Amino acid sequence: MNEQTLALTDPRLKPGTDLLAAGRTMARDWRLGRCRFLTEWAVPSEAAYKRQAAAEGRIMQHAHIGFRNIERTLEAIRLVHGHCADAGIRVDRFGITLDWSMGYPEAARAKASRGTGIVLTGPEDFARVTDAAPAAAHFGDFMLGLPGAVENCRAAIAAGATAIGNLGQYFTFRLPYWSDDVATTEATVTALGLIAAQDAEILVHSNLDDGFAGLFLDMACALGMVLIEKRIVEELIGGRLAHCYGHHFSDPLSRMAFHAALTRVSGTPGTMIFGNTVAYQSSPAGNYASLASYLSADLLALGRWPSGHAVNPVPVTENQRIPDIDEIIDAQTFCHRLGEHAPFQEPLMDWRKVEAMADVLVAGGRHFAAAVLDGLADRSVAIDDPAALLLAIRRMGPRQMEALFGPGAPAARGRTALVAAEWARELDEKAVRWVAAQRPLALQRPLTICIGTTDVHEHGKHLVEQALELLGVAIVDAGVAVDPEVLVARAKAEGADALAISTYNGVALRYVRAVTAAMTAEGFTVPVLIGGRLNEVPADSNSGLPVDVTGQIVGLGAYPCPDLDAMLAALRELFDGD
Repeated sequence: MNEQTLALTDPRLKPGTDLLAAGRTMARDWRLGRCRFLTEWAVPSEAAYKRQAAAEGRIMQHAHIGFRNIERTLEAIRLVHGHCADAGIRVDRFGITLDWSMGYPEAARAKASRGTGIVLTGPEDFARVTDAAPAAAHFGDFMLGLPGAVENCRAAIAAGATAIGNLGQYFTFRLPYWSDDVATTEATVTALGLIAAQDAEILVHSNLDDGFAGLFLDMACALGMVLIEKRIVEELIGGRLAHCYGHHFSDPLSRMAFHAALTRVSGTPGTMIFGNTVAYQSSPAGNYASLASYLSADLLALGRWPSGHAVNPVPVTENQRIPDIDEIIDAQTFCHRLGEHAPFQEPLMDWRKVEAMADVLVAGGRHFAAAVLDGLADRSVAIDDPAALLLAIRRMGPRQMEALFGPGAPAARGRTALVAAEWARELDEKAVRWVAAQRPLALQRPLTICIGTTDVHEHGKHLVEQALELLGVAIVDAGVAVDPEVLVARAKAEGADALAISTYNGVALRYVRAVTAAMTAEGFTVPVLIGGRLNEVPADSNSGLPVDVTGQIVGLGAYPCPDLDAMLAALRELFDGD
């Protein structure tokens, strides 16, 4: 057994058959409960409701509520649903922002650091959400794929939820100070067994953008990940897998082509097509252009290939703050009206271009999925065991998987993409344009910066890495969702001259404090640069909303960098010889 095989397998991991049996046993006591959505629409599950909507040619709408306070969240669900219904607009499903601390086993949550979401405990808490309106409740992030998966899924099922996620997070998300991937895998497979054993059809939701598919440089590999996840959930476990995508698809052609390709390889109704939030780079008025762009593509694609996906009109203030209730209603109203226009736009489409790109995605995706399974089998991974397969994929990681098994031709860095992932192409181009407009750094010696993220969001990190490398700076990659102590230890071991941190989930201040403490403990002092969402929810907050903590970060001696210009200014101050 070679070193790589040892890294992909683990003798501590229980067989998948045992874990699924435990989930089936649990299902004797934990059965699907009733809720307003199931009762008022007289359906056995959201999947059945989705199939009915698709058959009628009706496109569903999804609203996301981002408040941290549960009471305000419930009020928002009621008001958004009620106001829209009065205007003849049906909001079919609601998502809420759950806190990442819900990913821990229930007994460990009290001591876990909080993010910016809601914490639900037990079926009664979940039932408050499922009974807030006659719309489907979507429990996505921090449910499945994490060590608290079993407790979360039991509670959601008992409350009547029939779409539970987010399997995509299993592959990428690392909870702070939790490194036991075996326990995480066992909890995930047991929870999937519980779901599959239900009499009702419960959709296992996977947001592709939150998993490896959001990190691959080739969109064909993203579609291949659909096939791999379907093998695990549907073939090996007996569940039903529903996919979501859309966070990082800016180009209407690739959005529609990916949708067309997805419908060719999956007959399960989708959960939703998420809003393209990375396109919101203007004022609210300007962001309406981006909203119209991605919604038009989604509405046209769903009109041609009905898949049961709901569309997600993200309020145009999303890039500035948590959208308020009236802004959510505005976005839903805009979507509904745009949907009325969509049939008149359809004759303008040249569907041959969409179909041609979909052909490439399907062929490349199938190649990738087959190569991954064959390659893991060659490395002594039991590919017929869902637990072993999940663990091996998680441990291999997206970059190695794509480099080894991607369908494109080998290139200097990885492989040539059959269909380039837009997020990477756009960020690479942004880095090139930005560096071309800068005066070079006048360094007296080679400069090395160690970079990591506080959470799973990696795109900001990618942009910074590309920009720094073009500036002539060497990079030490500490990874994503890295604990502060690990980041500092890696920087010290590699002799880094500075730390660069990318953050998103409302933990900026506490993370810098932890990094500072770790450097003191290690006797290691270098400048700390941090960029991204520099906010946090105060411990004494009444609103539950995050506030800007830039000033406090400065007070700790770190360098806040809201953009590349600020980062370069800090580097000039610290290291430029001019």
